[in-house]
This record gives sequence, C-alpha cells and structure tokens, in this order.
Amino acid sequence: MKLVIGAAGAAVAVAVAAWVLWPDGHGGHPPAGRPQSEISVSSTAGMPGKAMYNQKCAVCHGLQAVGSPQGPPLVHRYYEPGHHSDMAFVLAVKRGVRAHHWRFGNMAPVPGLSDTDIKEIIRYVRALQRANGIF
Repeated sequence: MKLVIGAAGAAVAVAVAAWVLWPDGHGGHPPAGRPQSEISVSSTAGMPGKAMYNQKCAVCHGLQAVGSPQGPPLVHRYYEPGHHSDMAFVLAVKRGVRAHHWRFGNMAPVPGLSDTDIKEIIRYVRALQRANGIF
C-alpha cells in the first residue's frame, strides 16, 4: 500500500511541477523582453491592424505582442495558427476567454471592434508571429 501511495504522490508532484514549469519554464508567465527579431516598421506601418492592436490590445499583450504583466505574449508558439486559429482569436475578442495557458486570469471581451477591425488585428499579430519564426 505504501508503494502505491508513494508512486501516486510522486506522479501528482511531477504533474504539478510540469504544470507550473513546462513548457515555458517561467512558472506560467512569459519571459520579459522583445521577440527574437522585430518586424520592420515599413512592413507593418501601413497595416490598419497595428494601430487598432496598439489601442485595444497592447495594454495587456504588450507592444508588438510580447506580453506584459497583465497578459501573455501573442508572439508565442501557443498562439500559432495550428494551435489557436484565427477564429479562436475572434471568439476571444468577442466573448472573452477563460485562462488556460497562463496565470493572468480570464480575458474579458474587447468592446468597440468590428469584424473587420478584428480581422485586421489578427493579420497584424500573424505578421509579427511570422517575422519571429512562430510559423
């Protein structure tokens, strides 16, 4: 019986450690700093999504989507298109989303954005992700 409890306890300890430390290695918080490479100003200057992102999203997700103390980085492998589709972003903006990768708390819906605005913001975020080798 001791062996079973010991093995179960060890499995729980490993699971908790993995949840806290893996895969980002920062205890559920993104590393500070900038993306590995920045997208050039000229390539995003004309993107309508950049200004809307800076107005509505940067307060939590940081300028250039690198994250902040209030929200996770969107330039991160968690948010690549194969893991979080464009529709996942749309739904997060429109309905909010429960915290599931990070410990920043739930994301509230973002008011005042049209479907076109959301699409342009997603285009901007995907451009940042591409420029930084996320996909």
